[in-house]
Amino acid sequence: MLSVSLPPPIRKLKLCYVTDRKALAGSAEEQVRLLLGRIEDAARTGVDWVQIREKDLSGRQLMELVKEALRRVPASCRILVNDRLDVACVAGAGGVHLGERSLPVEEAKLLLRDRKFAEDFLLGVSAHSMEAARAAEANGADYVIFGPVFPTPSKLAYGLPQGVEKLGDLCRSVSIPVIAIGGITAENARSCVEAGAAGIAAIRLFQDSGDMVAVANSLSLLSR
Repeated sequence: MLSVSLPPPIRKLKLCYVTDRKALAGSAEEQVRLLLGRIEDAARTGVDWVQIREKDLSGRQLMELVKEALRRVPASCRILVNDRLDVACVAGAGGVHLGERSLPVEEAKLLLRDRKFAEDFLLGVSAHSMEAARAAEANGADYVIFGPVFPTPSKLAYGLPQGVEKLGDLCRSVSIPVIAIGGITAENARSCVEAGAAGIAAIRLFQDSGDMVAVANSLSLLSR
């Protein structure tokens, strides 16, 4: 019998919209209203995850925002909460994204171990080095977000861009999904995918887009 060589299965590129309501115009109330609209649009045009990253909000304000976002998005879109594991759990979000200076992953897993939803709850970590990514994997993280890959105003505090070569090295050094962030555009996203990134995370790419459908469609063509 002849053996048939099958093509590798198509891996859908994960798209993650990271929020920043303060970059939107208007009063504080208007910014929240606009942000919820962006979240809803992103979810309905193919974005897989929305990371609500509004660090200045109080716990109550963040809880209200997360709950309203959850009411607006379809089940196909996962809402992740930045840093606040407590808010993510109580609101019923799909996961939490931890910074390198946040609650350690291993401690977060201990807090989640007796919760019924824990199996479908994602624990992600920001990593700005290969060592940090390996540590996150060893401690049980489900994915890492690595960057900044390209120059971007929102990531100036993290130093110079890491570049696509470092992204590729990191992708090969861990087995969990690596999501690229930092200066990602529809034009340079392909180089991140070719380097091994399992997904793309961005603020401006999604939030500032006048045609989110076109952005999501162009990125979905990069799936491999």
